Amino acid sequence: MNSHGPSFADGLNNSSPPMVNNASAGREVVVALEQAFAGLLAGVTVFVQSLPTELLYRNPNPEILTAATVGENVLRCAAILEQVFGGLTANLWDDPFEWTLPETLSTSDRIVEYIGEVDDARQRAFVCFVDDSDLLKFVSVPSGQPRLLLNLLLETLVRASSYQGCAVATVKILGDAGQVGFII
Repeated sequence: MNSHGPSFADGLNNSSPPMVNNASAGREVVVALEQAFAGLLAGVTVFVQSLPTELLYRNPNPEILTAATVGENVLRCAAILEQVFGGLTANLWDDPFEWTLPETLSTSDRIVEYIGEVDDARQRAFVCFVDDSDLLKFVSVPSGQPRLLLNLLLETLVRASSYQGCAVATVKILGDAGQVGFII
């Protein structure tokens, strides 16, 4: 476990001066980001529920042992989100690799349950953001370099979406190889 002092949520009510003068007191950006993360998780959930369990961990290219499966890509998508939301709310920046192994999350139902837990972590994180000016604060991350919260969230959304895209592409590869009866 990496411990780097108080979490972001602990510092939201401090009296430090804002980084940017005249920051909007609205929540438009916070709401848009929260909707984007919620939409990503909802989309991944529907995607996983649409797949037969036997496709989750089928290697799309058996000649290449390192090719990621649909399930592995879905788990990495959710794990990235869990790591960041856990880091922001509880200062637990550990990679959830150990509890997101295919052996543990071997069925669609178990993966959907895990995605639900990640969505709970998302909700806990976004409750901490009072207004858009919170996104302009710096947070401590395991690298030791302070990161602008907005940038961290946007990069996390992009990384997680990339893994979702890889999962969808892997289903397409399996379909093109005649291993699947449908194409997404």
